[in-house]
Amino acid sequence: MSTTQAKLSNPSWQHVNWSTIPIEQPAEGIERQMVVGDTLMICRFRFAPNLVTPEHSHRHEQMSIVVQGRVRFFVEGKERVASPGDVLHFPSDCRHGATMMDEEVVLIDIFTPIREDFLAK
Repeated sequence: MSTTQAKLSNPSWQHVNWSTIPIEQPAEGIERQMVVGDTLMICRFRFAPNLVTPEHSHRHEQMSIVVQGRVRFFVEGKERVASPGDVLHFPSDCRHGATMMDEEVVLIDIFTPIREDFLAK
């Protein structure tokens, strides 16, 4: 069941388990799962070791929670290494990117508003 189907079948609230959410592969070495609300979305990402996500910015406010692995983040020209349990906040239009270190990384990303570019067309 896609996130759109899950949302339409129960428009007022959701109760899901990550194990039931489809896994997408938006790029080589990246897996993504999404739960989508009206104005907020949460994504679980798995990144292959040493994968690089280029620096970018977007209008969405974002919070990232490191669940597993270590990540070298580049935020507004500054470098930070984040480990499990760390939370990062990226305001709208904040330039950021990441390099996974030598192990698989799992991140939970929360976005508002919804990342329409992540949704299937």
